[in-house]
Amino acid sequence: MEKLIITPKAKIYDLLEAYLELEEILISAVPEFKKLKNPLLRKTITRITTIAQAAAIGGLNTGDLVNKLREIVGQELIHETAEGEVRYNTLRPSWFKEQDIVNSIDVSEMLNRGEQPVHEVLAAIKKLNEKEILEVIAPFLPAPLLDKSIGLGYNHWVDKRSGNDFRIYFSKSTQ
Repeated sequence: MEKLIITPKAKIYDLLEAYLELEEILISAVPEFKKLKNPLLRKTITRITTIAQAAAIGGLNTGDLVNKLREIVGQELIHETAEGEVRYNTLRPSWFKEQDIVNSIDVSEMLNRGEQPVHEVLAAIKKLNEKEILEVIAPFLPAPLLDKSIGLGYNHWVDKRSGNDFRIYFSKSTQ
């Protein structure tokens, strides 16, 4: 069987299937991933999360994380990872008004049960009317959810309150 080539777009699930020895390295680089020990979370979240998203969750440079993982498994280091860099809006946007929050979803319990909150959150975003805002409370940066919402054209704002308290606000694009 051919081993996985580690790139920013590689899924965490595939990475760990190919190189189980990288689990502890990944957890030490991105402490939020200690939940990978939960078999349910490992089967759900890791299937949609890329290495670039993992780097964003941990506040790391994508290229540095990819190269650290590649070095451990004996792959040649890469120098171009710009395509894997993920940028999220962390500055309070003009569209955000606290009184416009119409729904709040705390995804912590769903994650603890091994459930994937992406579909529930996207369904809630789709129900928003113009100027209405959805608040999502998460214990870490939900990069796959953000990437999916960006791809669908929704506005977002990431408000990091502390190391494990993120508030992500979503609204429909008013363009």
